[in-house]
Parts: sequence; structure tokens; C-alpha cells
Amino acid sequence: MEQSTLALAGIFQAVELVRQVAQQGLLDQAPFESSINSILKVDADSVEEIYGGINGVNMGLKVLQSQLNGSKQGRNMDLLRYALGIIVLERKLIKQPAMLKTMSSGIEQANRQASLCHITDTSVLEVLAHLYSKTLSTFNYRIQVTGEPRYLQSAHNANKIRSLLLAGIRSAVLWQQKGGRRWQLLFSRKKIAYTAERLLLD
Repeated sequence: MEQSTLALAGIFQAVELVRQVAQQGLLDQAPFESSINSILKVDADSVEEIYGGINGVNMGLKVLQSQLNGSKQGRNMDLLRYALGIIVLERKLIKQPAMLKTMSSGIEQANRQASLCHITDTSVLEVLAHLYSKTLSTFNYRIQVTGEPRYLQSAHNANKIRSLLLAGIRSAVLWQQKGGRRWQLLFSRKKIAYTAERLLLD
């Protein structure tokens, strides 16, 4: 449960950062770096290591807890819609071996680029955003991000959003690997929220 909750928090961290960019044109840098790094961290011994430790997904744990534990009025429907959309896309992706191979090659390219500069450099985000566009964006099902047009029309913000959605997909793959299932979001909300709270206190 702890491992799957961390991975689920990774999804919610990614979508919260998408919301920030789309609605405010700004985002929290530390969790942004952790989320982008989770895409590039291909080999790791634990879910914690993917995010650089539990602290790397603190924002996601807090958002997850508030979304699953709060009242309906207190929930952000955009975040839930984005998260469920990511889970749907991950299920579609996993059935496409050729696309998975393209993903792997694209992530290798992004890793090479990141080794030459900072992990959230414009050039790295461009590679990741292009990878999202030529793979996940080709499915009939797409995630519609809503926000302020002046922020959404910025090419740099669009690259951030696509890169973060890719980070969400990475976390969704992990979530499935650790036993995560969609029905748990409905029937195991309190258990997941309690686990998130406990992880935040560790």
C-alpha cells in the first residue's frame, strides 16, 4: 500500500503542477524537478528512489490526501479528471509495444540532453514534450487541460504541461506495477488517504 500510494502521489503531484502552470503560469520548482526526474530515472530499487526520496513527492501526498479525504465541495475536479485521464492513457500505452519502444528511445535522448544542462532546462522539456506529442497525443482519448489562455498559449508552458503529463504516465505505470487499480480510488479512498498522511509524518 505504501509503494502504490507513493506512485499515486506522483500522479497527483504531476497534475497539481499542470494545474499551476495552466491557471497561474508558475509552478513550485522543487516538486517540478522531482517529477521530471522521475521520467528520467529508469532504473531504481524502490518507488522512493524514483522521486529522490519521499520528500520528492510531498506535494503529491498532500494533494492526494486532500482530494480523497475531503468533502466533495473541497475536491478539485480538474485534478481528479487529469489523474483519471492519465490512468486511462497509461492503460492504452501499455498495450502498444512499438510506442513503448519509442518512449524508451525518447527518454534516453532526454537523459543525454539532461546530462549537458539542468534537468528542467528548456531543451530537456522540449524533448519530453515532443515525445508526449508523437506518442500519447495520437490516441483518440486526450486530456483537455483548462486554464488561462495567456498561459496555455505559451510554447514554454505547453512544453512544461506535456512533460508533466508524461511524468504522470510514468507514475501511473509504477502505480499499476505496485498493485494500483482504478476501483481503489472509489472504494479504498480512506485507506489511501491514511497511508498518505502516515508517509507525510515519516
